[in-house]
This record gives sequence, C-alpha cells and structure tokens, in this order.
Amino acid sequence: MKMLFLGDLVGRSGRNAVIDRLPSLVEDQALDFVVVNGENAASGFGITEAILQDVLDAGADVVTTGNHVWDQRDTLVYIERQDRLLRPVNFPAGAPGRGAHLFMARNGAQVLVANVMGRVFMDALDDPFAAIEQVVDNCPLGQVADAILIDMHAEATSEKQAMGHFLDGRVSLVVGTHTHVPTSDHQILPGGTAYQSDAGMCGDYDSVLGMEKDEPLNRFQRKIPAGRFSPALGEASICGLALETDDRTGLATAVAPVRIGGRLEPVWPSFWQPRGA
Repeated sequence: MKMLFLGDLVGRSGRNAVIDRLPSLVEDQALDFVVVNGENAASGFGITEAILQDVLDAGADVVTTGNHVWDQRDTLVYIERQDRLLRPVNFPAGAPGRGAHLFMARNGAQVLVANVMGRVFMDALDDPFAAIEQVVDNCPLGQVADAILIDMHAEATSEKQAMGHFLDGRVSLVVGTHTHVPTSDHQILPGGTAYQSDAGMCGDYDSVLGMEKDEPLNRFQRKIPAGRFSPALGEASICGLALETDDRTGLATAVAPVRIGGRLEPVWPSFWQPRGA
C-alpha cells in the first residue's frame, strides 16, 4: 500500500500549498491513503470546519491535530460530526471527538489512524503509551487493520523515539509532529515499523516555526508580548513522509521524506514515480 503523511499545516500559505498540490500527488503517485496534520491551519491556531473540508476534498483521508485542537472553539461542536478529524486519543475521558479510528483506503484496505500527544514539555494528559497500547491491542495489525499509522504529537524527540520502539513491529508508522522542523532520522526500525521524529510543517520556512519573525524575536529579546503571532505568508514548503507497506503484514517496506517547494531543499522519494510522470 502507498501512503503519504504530511506535517502540520501552518496558516494560509501551508494549507493553500497542500490543497493545490495534493490532488495531483494522489493521482500521479496512485496513493492509497493520505493523512495530514491540520492543527495549525487556521491562522496558525486550530482548524475550522471549512478548512477541514477543503483539505479532505483535496485528497486527505484523515486530518490529525494536537495541542491546538480546541483553539477554534467551534471545533468542540463540529468534531462530533466530522469522523475524519482526530484529536489526541489520550485526552481525558469525556472529551469530544475521537482519537483513533479505522478508515477504508482507496484500495479497499482497512487503515487504523491514531493521534496521540506526548507529555514531556507539553500539557498534562493521560499516559500516551497506555492509551496507544489499548488502541493497537483492540485493532491488531494483520488481523483487523491492514496498516496502522500513529501521529505522535510531541515536543521531545526522546519521547517520540521511545514510542517508536514501544510500537515497533505492531504498527506500520510512527511519525512525530508539533516541532515543525523535519528531522533526518527516517528509518525502518528492526521490527518493521517506519519512523521519523518529526515530519516538519507545510508552511513558510522564512519564519519562526511558520510565524512571522518579528513577534517571536521580540518575545525572545524583551520577554514582553507586543502583538499576536501571525503566520508567515511566503511560499510554503510541503513536508511529509512517503510510506509503502507490505500488503500481507502491514509493516513498512520503504519510507522516505517528501519536501516540495519553498525554501527547503527538495526531496523526492526514490520509490515514487518521477515528478510529472
């Protein structure tokens, strides 16, 4: 199965780049399944229902989130009717929405997607390891799910790496989000699970984590807020991870970063068709 995971959409620049480019990627690369983290899509903070629908219409099968999921207050309401929007599974009991679900891919396969949030340097939530283990135990790879993708939304690379090893051999992919900077540690772990500490963001990299530079610089230097954070509006880089899995086991057979456009050096997976083919 051929899949694509895209890192955090940041503001208008990031979401427009993905909405414009994703349809051709799905068609040209015959992608079976696409996951996009959309938690910074609405002016850098959360995601509106209209933006969510635009991303889904462009070809995303699932949109994950993280610590900014409730920044658009109406998300608390519409998430109940949008079953392709996930919030972290380790939110306390009673939180609206869902953190994991089994979805059908374009090729008819069953794909389990789970969104989980770390606790190191993050808000205090339920244990992410216990929460994700319950999800995976209830829908095992190769028995119920043909593939399992985990979005680990976390600050600390150590916590993300620990989750990768914790789930190695039991899921198809563990990929980190939240820090907005693509890491170079993509690999297939010994048990067959693909891993990368952070997919990076889909946004303008002439910025501070996708935000216009002046206010972050001001706060670092003066420690006094002078205004709001605003997403940078220059050309976005689309950053993510391409994944292929074994149809029999659901484990990874190939993984590679994807970087398209903007300021970052482009990266194109060797196992994809050439650009424009």
